[in-house]
Amino acid sequence: MKDHPITGLMGVTMDKIRDLVSSDQIIGQPIQTPDGVTIIPVCKVNYGFASGGSDLPTKREQETFGGGGGAGVTIEPVAFLVVREGNVRLLQLSSASNTVDRLIDTVPDVVDKVSGLVAKSKEKKANEETEAE
Repeated sequence: MKDHPITGLMGVTMDKIRDLVSSDQIIGQPIQTPDGVTIIPVCKVNYGFASGGSDLPTKREQETFGGGGGAGVTIEPVAFLVVREGNVRLLQLSSASNTVDRLIDTVPDVVDKVSGLVAKSKEKKANEETEAE
């Protein structure tokens, strides 16, 4: 059985979308600054496509087909990962829209504060042991 023309049309559309949308658009190439900071852009990618066609009626035994396809892509920067002296920070471009997003945003700060408290506690305990000797 011969392939229908819509198969080729959809295949070309999907190939073009694969060319347009890759992981390089989601997590961008790192940017190095002169002072040693690395900035990595993070984007949100939306894409869609449509293909369609129809066999047109004819009085002859000739195959007639009309079709078309299209695609759309939006790439929106949403954040930057900033790496400085071994510390990684997420800088969002828009504010959190719901409770879960706000909670996730606060996790790095909470981890930093807890780490600081644990370090201070260990330092205090070490000082007390040194004074006891």
